Amino acid sequence: MGINPLNRAVFLDRDGVINQAQIRDGHPFSPADMTEFCWVEPIKEVTRELKRLGYLLFCVTNQPDVGRGLQSREVVESFHMAILAELPIEKVLVCYHDDSDQCSCRKPRPGLIVNAQTEYSLDLTNSWLIGDRWKDIDAGAAAGCNTVFLDYGYDEILRAKPDHTISQLGQLVPLIRRETVGDLGD
Repeated sequence: MGINPLNRAVFLDRDGVINQAQIRDGHPFSPADMTEFCWVEPIKEVTRELKRLGYLLFCVTNQPDVGRGLQSREVVESFHMAILAELPIEKVLVCYHDDSDQCSCRKPRPGLIVNAQTEYSLDLTNSWLIGDRWKDIDAGAAAGCNTVFLDYGYDEILRAKPDHTISQLGQLVPLIRRETVGDLGD
């Protein structure tokens, strides 16, 4: 047993949780550039409150369009610079691979989360993954996190059952606060 307590984290998917996804034919897509990049409300307030509650915050995102040659890495990194400048996020964890690469970091695999666990001494059983797609929920479950599905009614089916489902981001902080009563020292 270690002397230092482990840290708790909240892993936030990017498109659909931090910034608005572009919806086409019932499916979410990344913004093409900064003109399409808009915050999901109330992400700034939610992240500040989660930070105040003692959580380390991470953005965890698949960005395969870079690997597919459909989007430049510079554009994606401009989104990440905006996120780091505006939100109390420790780090943006990103996978640029396509499904065919079979990497361990691409959600639904938990590699990005597990790497953060090692780097930041995280207790994943007391951490949360918030996502709007099945791959997010599967990755969080595989890593041992509590999972919260932000349901926008996309035309896709969940594979793993999330621990919680919400319909708007503003419901997140009360949910986490309620589920960790007595654990946060408030």
